[in-house]
Amino acid sequence: MIYAANLKCNHTKKSYEIYANELSNALGSNIDSVIVFPPFTALTQNKFKFTQGAQNFYPAPNGSFTGEIGSDMLDELDITMVMIGHSERRALGEDEPFLRAKFDYAQSKGWDIIYCIGEDDITHMNGSTKEFLSDQLSNINLNYENLVIAYEPIWAIGTGKSAKAEFISEILDFISTKTTAPLLYGGSVNITNIDEIKAIKSCDGVLVGTASWDAKKFLDIINKG
Repeated sequence: MIYAANLKCNHTKKSYEIYANELSNALGSNIDSVIVFPPFTALTQNKFKFTQGAQNFYPAPNGSFTGEIGSDMLDELDITMVMIGHSERRALGEDEPFLRAKFDYAQSKGWDIIYCIGEDDITHMNGSTKEFLSDQLSNINLNYENLVIAYEPIWAIGTGKSAKAEFISEILDFISTKTTAPLLYGGSVNITNIDEIKAIKSCDGVLVGTASWDAKKFLDIINKG
């Protein structure tokens, strides 16, 4: 199982140091794949038992891109794992052409990519989820060997309302017909539903938001079951 934590805009450099050490020290030697995406300002060159990833980057080494994070900055920190396509980035204006540019750049660097897809509540209620996800998936190279796909229904992110296991299974089964990449589920994953989600045959892991911001709570999810 892959356990990925999206800390979003939480944790300072100081608090993340405490978080990272607590998490790393508690992970056993035979652990599953654990990934943490802290804010860029908290990323460190320190080595842990988990992999650090970047929540965001600009598809260039450097340049006149005010406020952006170039690959030179990630290279300096030995970061080779990135997240692309999260709904909160899409909501800020990252459209399909820009997401493709980010994907192609990350692929050219040989980085590991967690690529996020997901539909809003209206698309979900209209029964158009599969068509919507197909369009999102058509934007990237689904044969890239370092790709992981994270299905995150927007209507379940941060709402405390996770999708039903039957629906998650149906959607992940559908995605698996298009790619052999590992598949994650994200959307209000927590200690109460992790067992049910892990039991889904086509689910290779989870992308955890709010429930991962506290190291103890994230460890509870990792160690559950």
